[in-house]
Amino acid sequence: MDNLKLATRRWWVIMPIVFITYSLAYLDRANYGFAAASGMAKDLAMTPGLSSLLGALFFLGYFFFQVPGAIYAEKRSVKKLIFASLIAWGALASLTGMVENAYWLIAIRFMLGVVEAVVMPAMLVYLCYWFTRAERSRANTFLILGNPVTMLWMSVVSGYLVQHFSWRWMFIIEGLPAIIWAFIWWRLADEKPADATWLSGQQKQDLAATLAAEQEGIKPVKNYAEAFRSGKVIILSVQFFCWSIGVYGFVLWLPSILKQGQEMDMVEAGWLSALPYLAAAIAMLAVSWGSDRIQRRKRFVWPPLLLAALAFYGSYALGSDHFWWSYGLLVVAGACMYAPYGPFFAIVPEVLPANVAGGAMALINSMGALGSFAGSYLVGYLNSTTGNPGASYLLMSGALVLSAVLTLLLAPGGCDRVAAKAGARPLTAHHS
Repeated sequence: MDNLKLATRRWWVIMPIVFITYSLAYLDRANYGFAAASGMAKDLAMTPGLSSLLGALFFLGYFFFQVPGAIYAEKRSVKKLIFASLIAWGALASLTGMVENAYWLIAIRFMLGVVEAVVMPAMLVYLCYWFTRAERSRANTFLILGNPVTMLWMSVVSGYLVQHFSWRWMFIIEGLPAIIWAFIWWRLADEKPADATWLSGQQKQDLAATLAAEQEGIKPVKNYAEAFRSGKVIILSVQFFCWSIGVYGFVLWLPSILKQGQEMDMVEAGWLSALPYLAAAIAMLAVSWGSDRIQRRKRFVWPPLLLAALAFYGSYALGSDHFWWSYGLLVVAGACMYAPYGPFFAIVPEVLPANVAGGAMALINSMGALGSFAGSYLVGYLNSTTGNPGASYLLMSGALVLSAVLTLLLAPGGCDRVAAKAGARPLTAHHS
């Protein structure tokens, strides 16, 4: 009974804090697409190429500071790092609404990427402190659900703010919650289970023993350099690069694609932009549950990515004359691109020891940021130069096919071997 209470309570105490924090990071990175679709480029005298570059520039800053952020989180403090980052990104996001020219926007978008770069690796490290192997796919999914859930309501709210106020007020208003939340995070977040007053001494010992036992079957890795040269880490990095081309080409430019395809206003574009993220949230929960239950991670990563690729190709084949059929396939593509995040990020702590797993996840995520930069820029550029989204659909489809193939190339026995060893663990079998 004591273990049952422990298993349940960690989810209720830790996950809401983690979810809200990561949600706010997505609010401030994705609303650029609504500003781009509603006159920002004209107000700041930006060319289509510069608008695409600015949308993508965030991910360049994000790329460079992933690994330093993860190392600081592992060696020093997740709590302090996230607190400082929340205040900085909230301030920068609000400043975006006050710029008078594109040059200031260049600096702000890059710095926004820098300060938000630490969030994903720090949170993945944080979850490794609190959740066991058999829970980790679901824990990662509840973290990353902050992405589609935020996109769901942000698409509607941003559409209304842009329509009834302006793109400037949208940025200013949507930057403030991160600053307010920083102080709530500082009050509520415990660094590690040992710091939690809501756990008994016995519960702390049980959790520590379970997490330590999981490290015993993992081959030791001396340092980050050795981890980064691992074949699995290299394959996962390239895979995530390709995957992110599809995800962020979709996230950043969906409002523009919809508005252009059907001549709708921003409120309508907001509502239609929201639906793929509702489907994504449902798909993520289903896939992560299956992944933790069966503990065969690869089986829950490559099939959804392949299906997303086929959906993008279907949208390309239908063309602009069949808007609603094409939109339905975009909903499928969005859901399938998001579905595998939980099992994907559960792979690394199962193949690398705790001393380097955070850095490896950061390296993989930084390559995803580079893919996000490429996807954001290329999709925006292709859409503006060709006048329709057909070429960008082909780009995203091809990138996702490559991502699925690379997942299949991962040697079995790493991410999937643990299922054979999964015995009865007192902390893992009580929460579904």
